Amino acid sequence: MANKVYETATITLFDGREIYLIPLKLKYLREFMVQFDNVKSAHGDHEAIDELVKCAAIAMKQYCPELSTVEKLEDNVDMMTVYRIINIAAGIKVDPNEQEEVKQQATESGSTWEDLDLVKLESEIFLLGIWKDYEDLERSMSMPEIITTLSSKRDLDYEEKKFLAAVQGIDLDEESGKKEVDPWEAMKARVFSGGKTDNPDDILAYQGVTAAKAGFGIGMGLDYEDNR
Repeated sequence: MANKVYETATITLFDGREIYLIPLKLKYLREFMVQFDNVKSAHGDHEAIDELVKCAAIAMKQYCPELSTVEKLEDNVDMMTVYRIINIAAGIKVDPNEQEEVKQQATESGSTWEDLDLVKLESEIFLLGIWKDYEDLERSMSMPEIITTLSSKRDLDYEEKKFLAAVQGIDLDEESGKKEVDPWEAMKARVFSGGKTDNPDDILAYQGVTAAKAGFGIGMGLDYEDNR
């Protein structure tokens, strides 16, 4: 089974058109998350749902700009499709069939800007020299793409240092404390688990490319039921 970095989906509009969804590029994710702060402060589910629709409309700026207003979006999709959009766009999961309130589901799933030092991540990946400026970078990369790219880059850099150290008889793992969980690994675990854990060994962290590296094939991870 081919590996994949993130989940994708195709939604169908009321008129039969199909729209392909992938995680939002940073340019739109920034605006999405600013709007999502209103979901956290919403008074009750009705207000929270209204704010989630606004988030979905922002996401449509990437997927289908002509539907990037609340009015246009509501004329073309049902609420279940809105939930699908925000799930793929930003990893925010809402199931109206659950007993838990919509607001609580939305705010307890997915990562927030507080979980990530985005400026540091962007600065590090910008050094690869592929983008002409940061705006170009933010138009090109989504958060899963940034995390996966940096993870591979750091792994390669570390393996090179490890080899050079081994030539001199030094166990770099032992010297650097690599065998202990470092902040980078904890941050990756938070991203891949949707903010549910910062422990890289927790099953919730084994999703997407992390699961692929661990050898899981079906669904790129393990099926589980989260009863928390």
